[in-house]
Amino acid sequence: MSGDRRTQVEQAERGEEPALLARVRAHDLAAFERLYRLYHPRLSRFVTSLVRRHGLVEEVVDDTMMVLWDKPESFSGGSKLSTWLFAIAYRKAVRARLRADDPIADEEADERIDEAALPDRSFDRQRAAAILQHAIGELSPDHRAVVHLTYFQEMNYREIADILGCPIDTVKTRMFHARRYLRTKLAGELSDWI
Repeated sequence: MSGDRRTQVEQAERGEEPALLARVRAHDLAAFERLYRLYHPRLSRFVTSLVRRHGLVEEVVDDTMMVLWDKPESFSGGSKLSTWLFAIAYRKAVRARLRADDPIADEEADERIDEAALPDRSFDRQRAAAILQHAIGELSPDHRAVVHLTYFQEMNYREIADILGCPIDTVKTRMFHARRYLRTKLAGELSDWI
């Protein structure tokens, strides 16, 4: 799907979110399933960038969405629904990463790049996307989170700071260091890759 078309679809989906959330608060399973389908791919890509283990990714995404189902009233509306869900997913991913008893080596995870975790690309850019994904995978989890939320989820620094629970300046600093690292790993401008 082209970038413009995807943006139009995402805007339409965000327009229906308030009504869906109101229905979830009334325990409407169909509304919850719709929100689950809307957010599952985005949350999966984000969590994959943090934990890199399929079983943990699914567990974190499902646990995140269960917060929406079990406690929809805890969403106060002070931010976008996506910001709230990504913040929950981030915290759950960090905890899952800490409790994982047999972590796999980063090199093994990078070689098993899941195409669903890659940003939408045309077929001829798959190799470039894999190289980029590998370079991003070498970043620390906090730096990967900032890069992923900025470039692949198109969130601003304020939203990212809310999700990560840190000051905006910390987000900016993490992005600065992530970009500097990626420039050393990738030829050309970062904008050529992302």
